Amino acid sequence: MVKHRALEAGLPSSTCYHAFRATGITAYLEAGGTIEDAQAIAAHESPPPAKHYDRTGEEITLGEVERIGI
Repeated sequence: MVKHRALEAGLPSSTCYHAFRATGITAYLEAGGTIEDAQAIAAHESPPPAKHYDRTGEEITLGEVERIGI
C-alpha cells in the first residue's frame, strides 16, 4: 500500500514504509522524546534498531519538504 501511494504522489519507487518510520522516530526525538520510548513506540526489542531510524543529524531543506504534495 505504501509503495502504491508513494508512486501516486510522485515519490520514487524506492519509497517504502521505512522512510515513514524514520520520519516518525526522527520527529519524536526532535520533539524531546527518548530513544528508549521511540524503541517502545516502534515495537523494537532493543534501542539499536530504533536508533537506525534516527535522522536527527540530517538536514533537510524547505524546498525538499515542499516537494511532498500529500
